[in-house]
Amino acid sequence: MKEKQKLDRRDTYTPADAPQVRGNCDHALNREETLSVHGLKTPSNNPDVDIQSGMTGQDLRVPVINMRNEPLMPTSPGKARRLLKHNRARVISSNPFTIQLLYATGETKQPATLGIDAGYKHIGFSVVTEKRELISGEAVMRTDMPKLNVEKSMYRRNRRNRLWYRQPRFMNRRNNSKGWFAPSIAHKLQTHIRLIEKLKRILPVSKVIIEVASFDQQKMKNPEISGIEYQQGELQGYEVREYLLEKFHRTCVYCGKTNVPLEIEHLTPRSRNGPDTVDNLAISCHECNQKKNNLTAEEFGYPEVRKRALKSLKDAAFMNIVRWKLTQLTGSAYTFGYITKKNRISLGLDKSHANDAFVIAGGTTQARSTVFNVTQRRRNNRSLQINRKGFRPSIRRRRYPLQPGDVVEFGESRYGVVGVHSYGNYVIIRNGEKKMEVNIKKVKLVKYGKGLRFTTQFLPTLSHVVSLEGS
Repeated sequence: MKEKQKLDRRDTYTPADAPQVRGNCDHALNREETLSVHGLKTPSNNPDVDIQSGMTGQDLRVPVINMRNEPLMPTSPGKARRLLKHNRARVISSNPFTIQLLYATGETKQPATLGIDAGYKHIGFSVVTEKRELISGEAVMRTDMPKLNVEKSMYRRNRRNRLWYRQPRFMNRRNNSKGWFAPSIAHKLQTHIRLIEKLKRILPVSKVIIEVASFDQQKMKNPEISGIEYQQGELQGYEVREYLLEKFHRTCVYCGKTNVPLEIEHLTPRSRNGPDTVDNLAISCHECNQKKNNLTAEEFGYPEVRKRALKSLKDAAFMNIVRWKLTQLTGSAYTFGYITKKNRISLGLDKSHANDAFVIAGGTTQARSTVFNVTQRRRNNRSLQINRKGFRPSIRRRRYPLQPGDVVEFGESRYGVVGVHSYGNYVIIRNGEKKMEVNIKKVKLVKYGKGLRFTTQFLPTLSHVVSLEGS
């Protein structure tokens, strides 16, 4: 009996020409990095915890708030999962995912610097300590403010025209007082401030540095403002060249060539007393520069180039308007974009708003964090609209329970709301290509989609989701 139980010796030799047949075992199990393979850990009941863990291939830290609502150093997703499991912490926000401790702890913090790459359409942000990057991302701001203001003026004008008894108000004009900003500019300024304040509420930021402008137009128009150090320093000419490349889209203004060496060109040649201000500078390829010789742009047959040179960059003009107000309201230090670019190139980083913010914050060799994508959605708490007959504007003063952009749970999956109809009783939800129409009684609100929204990657197979209606 014992002899029958003996096993023959295994022949583990495999011929070199044998076909490679895929087995039923994960090939990643044979690696030494088995513990970091996705799917080998038991997922948490809260998918927001797993989103920031190694289970999704991301490297994110979980912000931590103490019992007095003060930010502490962020923790790892694994420790956050254990704290939630043992009821030693609770989730207070999923935008971004943040926990609050339910027990007293120390307040030892490391110095953290917040770098902000301010701009007209995008905001890059990064919080850096001595050893690692705590959070980074890129926020895309709304650009529909001027269009909505035009529509609002149209509705208001039509409504007032129907009021025959209304007395004329000739003094009802825009505010020209000092420090006043147009509504679209003021909205972008407040968006920068709200983003900075939000990051300071969840992370122990000790210093804020803002890139107030890519180019200092005032210095370029009057270089004597900054003295001789600016003229003879290592950044001499660097800012002007980068400004021209950005302004003319890295294209020769005469022949339209790209991906060729470009030179700074005077529209009115210096031999004819042409100034060195940016209004008289453009970029061109070497052939066009030599062919133009000492002619002006008009004599060379390109009068439109002069008009393009007189126009300032919208981004640079916006930052010149609000930069000092932004640093004053946030109590921040400031820097300029040409300095950021020089440091970014020396570190070998690609061009992105998140990388620029990392450099602005003083980042060098710290461990990087996965980039957040932040979008901004209109709150739409009060709507001015035309009724079904096409006239008489009606105001919907009651906010529907769910709005486009909200995140809801239906079944065991999470979906984004893309539409609302039947007076808010039905919502249209979508997850990828899947689109459905559901009664609001069958869905559960997870998160409102108003204001600044940090991108969250959902795990639709997980259930038992914590509802964060107030986050």
